[in-house]
Amino acid sequence: MSAPIPVTGAVIIRNGTVFAAQRGPGKALAGKWEFPGGKIEPGETPEVSLARELKEELLINATVGPHITTTEHTYGFGTIRLSTFRCALTGDQEPTLTEHADSRWVPIDELASLDWAPADVPAVDLIIKTYGSA
Repeated sequence: MSAPIPVTGAVIIRNGTVFAAQRGPGKALAGKWEFPGGKIEPGETPEVSLARELKEELLINATVGPHITTTEHTYGFGTIRLSTFRCALTGDQEPTLTEHADSRWVPIDELASLDWAPADVPAVDLIIKTYGSA
């Protein structure tokens, strides 16, 4: 069995909503929702990787904040080790999609209504529990 693939995900919270991105057609898990991010390259810290991925995928600059959780999920193509971090956009930027099919700002209490990629689900549950109104 090969080593888990280390990836990062950005939990961008703004005014009680969280930024969610939908995986594009032709990608693994197309149509599933995820926290934007990507693979950690050799020599990168998770935080540096996440800032780079956000700039590449969404054309935004973000401050990477505290670690939320790390989860593992095994898919047909391998095991993903997803580390999610609370992030904040710098300035008045809006994410611009370059790879994803869709995106939306989702109220925290409605996050569970999206069809999330399985690796993201534990973080979604934790965000609802930590930041939701319940």
